[in-house]
Amino acid sequence: MPGKLSAQCALTSPSWSERAGAVRLAPPGLRNQELKNESTLSFSELGCSRGERQLFRGVNCRLESGRWLYVTGANGVGKTSLLRMVCGLAPVDSGRILWNDIPIHAQRDTFYEELFYLGHANALQESMTVMENLRFRCALAGFGLDDAVAPEVLARFGLKGRQNQLVRHLSQGLKRRVALSRLALSPARLWVLDEPFVAMDEAGVRLLADLIASHLGQGGLAVLTSHQQVDIGAIPAQMLELGA
Repeated sequence: MPGKLSAQCALTSPSWSERAGAVRLAPPGLRNQELKNESTLSFSELGCSRGERQLFRGVNCRLESGRWLYVTGANGVGKTSLLRMVCGLAPVDSGRILWNDIPIHAQRDTFYEELFYLGHANALQESMTVMENLRFRCALAGFGLDDAVAPEVLARFGLKGRQNQLVRHLSQGLKRRVALSRLALSPARLWVLDEPFVAMDEAGVRLLADLIASHLGQGGLAVLTSHQQVDIGAIPAQMLELGA
């Protein structure tokens, strides 16, 4: 039945996603300036299949600056596939993904400059130090790492004094913090995060949630999946339930 695979965006009620008096973490360095101009991310009749199995179809959504999209659904319905499609890492079977009302495939370079993606893997080089990883990933993203700012960012993520430590010697939780610390350094407007709270303790979850809230408060956008219900400041989520 076609209706069972379609999905539309909807705002959540305040009881789940709005929390008054949230602490806003003001990221240092490149993230301390409000993002200029408004941006939008849109899905138009988006569909995805794997082999002969249709995961979802008819997905429509529009996300604007200062808002976040919470993609939900049972395991195997295509949440990660949708995020990878947004990032250009998986083919779009049907429909369109638009950035500022222009298909992303028609403006790849511009779109990728505005995008930060973090998947299940931390994308860290085990043989490099923490600081070398940050410097390497920033260079790949097209901007230089401010060596004066990086230690402050690492300290905020509970990594003070670990900048010269090899990543292979860190716990999984600390590796996740290193990967996520890149958010505070990134000038990207759109954050796409697949299960970003995995392997994070309560303090880490709160820290990351506040960082995302600060990004939204500066005009950024975020798309994420999570098995944990986490408040993102006082900003209600736009819900996109796949397979509903």
